[in-house]
Amino acid sequence: QVQLVESGGGLVQSGGSLRLSCATSGSIFGVAGMGWYRQAPGKQREWVASITNEFSTTYADSVKGRFIISRENAENTVSLQMNSLKPEDTAVYYCHPSGTAYWGQGTQVTVSS
Repeated sequence: QVQLVESGGGLVQSGGSLRLSCATSGSIFGVAGMGWYRQAPGKQREWVASITNEFSTTYADSVKGRFIISRENAENTVSLQMNSLKPEDTAVYYCHPSGTAYWGQGTQVTVSS
C-alpha cells in the first residue's frame, strides 16, 4: 500500500513563503521520481515541479526561480519550498510519484493579495 501525505499548506500573504512536505512509503520513494502538482478551483490539475532519483530538477515556467523542489531520501520525503508567492499560486498541491497512479489528499495553499 503506497501512502502519500502532504502537509505544510496554509494561508499566506502575497510575497510570502511556505514549505510543503510529502511523506511517502519507502517502497515507492526508492524507485520513482517525484513531482508536485496543483489544482486551482475550476481548473485542471497542472504540473509544478519534478525531481528524479538522481536529484535532477525541472520546473514549470510559472514557478521557475520561486519554487525549489528537494527530496530527503533518508526520510522518504519530498519538499517544495515556495517563495515570492502570488495569488495565482492558490491551489491544492499534490505530490505524485512519476509513472504511477498514486495521489495523496493534497494540501491547500491560499495566497491573499
